[in-house]
Amino acid sequence: MSGEDAATQQQQQPQPEQEAQKPQDPPAPPKEQGNTPTTEERATISYRALVLTGYGGYDKIKLQVKTVPKPELQAGEVLVRVKACGLNFAELMGRQGLYDPLPSPPVTMGMEGAGVVEAVGDGVEDKQVGDRVIVLARSGVWQEVVVVPADRAIIMPDQMSFEEGAALPINYLTAYLMLFEMANIKPGKSVLIHMAAGGVGIAATQLCQAVQDVTIFGTASASKHETIAQGGVTHPIDYRTKDYVEEVRKISPQGVDVVLDPLGGSDTQKGYNLLKPMGSIIVFGAANGVTGQKRNLLALAKLWYHQLSLSSLKLMQANKAVGGFHLGYLKDEELITQTMVKLMEFYSQGKIKPQIDSRFHFEEVADAMRRMHDRQNVGKVILLPEPKKEEEKPKIPTESGEKEEKEEKAAAKETKEEATEEVKTEQD
Repeated sequence: MSGEDAATQQQQQPQPEQEAQKPQDPPAPPKEQGNTPTTEERATISYRALVLTGYGGYDKIKLQVKTVPKPELQAGEVLVRVKACGLNFAELMGRQGLYDPLPSPPVTMGMEGAGVVEAVGDGVEDKQVGDRVIVLARSGVWQEVVVVPADRAIIMPDQMSFEEGAALPINYLTAYLMLFEMANIKPGKSVLIHMAAGGVGIAATQLCQAVQDVTIFGTASASKHETIAQGGVTHPIDYRTKDYVEEVRKISPQGVDVVLDPLGGSDTQKGYNLLKPMGSIIVFGAANGVTGQKRNLLALAKLWYHQLSLSSLKLMQANKAVGGFHLGYLKDEELITQTMVKLMEFYSQGKIKPQIDSRFHFEEVADAMRRMHDRQNVGKVILLPEPKKEEEKPKIPTESGEKEEKEEKAAAKETKEEATEEVKTEQD
């Protein structure tokens, strides 16, 4: 059974790269000889951050307020006030200890965001205070203030919102590099996109439309078919009730030219078998291995057991190509920068536009992760660093229907009853 929307990255889903490029807690000033002022004597800043305190369920991510000395930027660095952050499938896997590029807990997660430059270090000439930028990193972006190398802060187009800026980097870099650098998509070809309603799925669908006459097969639950069809998917397929291999064969008996596989396991074998001669499958995820809040060893063993195994001789005889993609391990900084520039051009030309599914404040990170884990999202789930107002509710699209609304009300009622019961217990 295939997985569904929410962008994934093989046991992970991305991020550029070197440890030096990881956003840090704003650094303390260097020590001086002689009378060094104490932390209390120096100016300090406080900021909110989402910290992974250990591997496990949603409760392992804690909202913390950190107070540190006011940062003194190193040459080539910028300080950014973050306005919006992106949630990726990699963070779901990282919480379970399944995402290798993420440092061990305690660690602030988050690989992408958007905000405003508040300070620049020596030698930074292409950024200035007040610039609206996209922030890209391996981890550490889920906090109100981040310090990053200036080349990891990309100027946003004027018409781009902070939420769109936070939604774009990981998903669109992944989709673009797979389609154009690895699969070399061309006019008249066909593509099977799994999890077509997720972040990478929507990005890939939009990018395919930049090429003439590309036929897109997209798997998603039936409730999302209208949305992905309007977005450009030629043939939506309900993977929950139908065999997507049979459905593709009905329309295209020879199969497809490109398969983008974020699922892993037996679905990789199915995708390989669906390829036409000269076709390519790009494996970039292992969503089939994430089945619950915590690590599921049985699911991981099953995923591993069913992984595609081929010899070079079989590949030669089949005239097919198998590729693997993981943004987190891509070391070509120039390629990443050039691709981001290209994506900014695509956005300005109206060829791509990130689709925002829902917005959650930092206090609601568990709800945000649950929405993605349960495959409810259509597009990107966004996290907002600003404190949540007491009466404010998560911004979830109305298309989710009355059923979700009733479930939310029931959950709220249950929480209220539990809280009342706790108070009664304390009073007894």
